[in-house]
Amino acid sequence: MNASVKTAVRPATPGDVASIAAMLTADLHSDPLAEWLVPDAEQRPFVFHALLAFEVDHAIERGDVDVLVDMSAVAVWRRYSGDDRSSLADHHLSTFTGRSLPRFQQLTSALDSYRTAAPHHWLSWLSVYPDFRSNGLAQALLVQHHQVVDEFGYPISTVVTTEPARDFLSAHGYHAALPLHLPSGPTLWPLTRHGRPATAASTDSAPTD
Repeated sequence: MNASVKTAVRPATPGDVASIAAMLTADLHSDPLAEWLVPDAEQRPFVFHALLAFEVDHAIERGDVDVLVDMSAVAVWRRYSGDDRSSLADHHLSTFTGRSLPRFQQLTSALDSYRTAAPHHWLSWLSVYPDFRSNGLAQALLVQHHQVVDEFGYPISTVVTTEPARDFLSAHGYHAALPLHLPSGPTLWPLTRHGRPATAASTDSAPTD
């Protein structure tokens, strides 16, 4: 793909849920955390598509999903005010995950131990369709939301499952904490972008995705 790819960002709509869930599910095909959560390769896409469709639909309702105009990339965010619970409560997890529920609960517990109780935003998913990578689309989505949070000075937290993802976010102002280790599972890397007032915020510049 060339540099003429459009990078205009728009809020996702309910009509985008199926496409976004499919894109994210495809991204998880060989993700180490997804493989640990659902070891059965045949069941994995069904479990995650159901989970992701629910999560994305909930996030779109709150206005926390950004997409490129051509649907080549997506970012899913959550806003935490300090007393929020995950949209995926235990009864939702048990409905969607079946026998994999204990591992999803372990993951939720690990993430809750890391997440701050102070108001913050959470980057849940950042995905670029393979044919559109290396065009700065992930950076465009980050910059869009960074401008939103910087109006309020909120920090952003996230946890990623690969070193390239960790390094990409580190290059865009996120600071890595000590890794999280799941029981007999993969290593996760927590990262935080510290809150900054809009007047002090600078344009992110770093290598593209």
